[in-house]
Amino acid sequence: MTELDTGEPTEPQSESGRRAHASRRNFMRKVFFASGATAVATMGGAGAWAAMADDDTTTTADASATPSGAPSGAPGGGTGGPGNQSITEEFFGLTTDGKRIDDLYTIHSTGVATAPVIAAANAFLAGLTDTQKTATQFTVHSTEWRLWSNVDSYERQGVTLADMTDDQKALGTALLKSALSADGLETSEKIRKINQAAGEAINNTNSFNEDAYYWTLMGTPSATEPWGFQFDGHHQVINYFVLGDQVVMSPCFWGSEPTSMEIDGETVTVCHEEVVASLAFINSLTDAQQKVVIESTTKSNESMKAGAFSDNAVQEYTGLRARVLNAAQKKKLLGIVEAFVGRAKADVAKVRMAEVRKHIDDTYVTWAGGIADDSAFYVRVHSPVVWVEVDCQAPGPLAGAYGASQGSGATQKHVHSVIRTPNGNDYGRELLRQHYLTSPHHQ
Repeated sequence: MTELDTGEPTEPQSESGRRAHASRRNFMRKVFFASGATAVATMGGAGAWAAMADDDTTTTADASATPSGAPSGAPGGGTGGPGNQSITEEFFGLTTDGKRIDDLYTIHSTGVATAPVIAAANAFLAGLTDTQKTATQFTVHSTEWRLWSNVDSYERQGVTLADMTDDQKALGTALLKSALSADGLETSEKIRKINQAAGEAINNTNSFNEDAYYWTLMGTPSATEPWGFQFDGHHQVINYFVLGDQVVMSPCFWGSEPTSMEIDGETVTVCHEEVVASLAFINSLTDAQQKVVIESTTKSNESMKAGAFSDNAVQEYTGLRARVLNAAQKKKLLGIVEAFVGRAKADVAKVRMAEVRKHIDDTYVTWAGGIADDSAFYVRVHSPVVWVEVDCQAPGPLAGAYGASQGSGATQKHVHSVIRTPNGNDYGRELLRQHYLTSPHHQ
């Protein structure tokens, strides 16, 4: 999503303004519950309907209504922006043509150890005050999952790091540590560290700091029932869904401006793995293959197709199909995906990469921009089960932190990237649907 084009300090929103915003958010959840839950009820009966009741819904939907079906958005889905920070239709998921592919995701045992993240989540909740917990915990099917943004000024729900004690922050860190790999945790911390330092460099820590990140938990941490959490703020969004020993860690947004900065005498670099992996792949291709995959040798200021508020983007496959690649090239292509998947715990990443490899011959890659080590570029990796975008963008509101001018041309110093699960399983939504339709206690 395009970031705000101002680096000027912003005044804190008034309490009345925050209440009005929260009211609007609650209204959106009610509206989209009415359509989304109706679809479940139509497919699965009264048990599924009752299980999908929203957190704060006081109205009821017509259980005989017809599900709204496929998204109505134009191909590409749009990238959103400061004027498009809202949901306009019920969740459907990324598709190539507005129709989902069935039977891609099933409820089954994966062998992933979820006990540590369950324990950490319970400890985190126990450490919150009653007021904080009320603001932070939603039901597992809540539309709150979808209300995230990489934009700094976006009004978020939940509890912010700025309002947490050191002990509470430590419990939050322990939750991230239980869910993420060492690389994932380090990436998360570096993004926030650079956000703080860059805010200081442009004298605007009201907007850009290391504490403007919010926790929300969906459902109740459980070994058998679905639940999850979201960690959301500028340049960092982690959605983590759990059902038994199955984990869906998407959508996840990772970004930074700048991507490297001197902080307290140390060079802090982040979002480098995906850039290096992408360039390694494109330079492994033959000239003939590059002509197919590179749709443009120039790079626009922003190219991302499925950032925030693009849950239902419709994007046909374009570029080079991976079935024509040799084994070494396929490995490098998978390396782009691994840069993101590897930010989860090793057992979660292993299961996810097996899923991606299963569809490698039906994976497409599209590129725009240069292919030199320092080139700005855009790459999209797209298959039935994974969507990855790495987008080198033009300098934005933090341009002054590294001597750049806003909008002066795409650069590796400002990177946005996202990983998603197409065909309906972002936020674990397809697994959640199957759970409500098949679990005896929800019938």
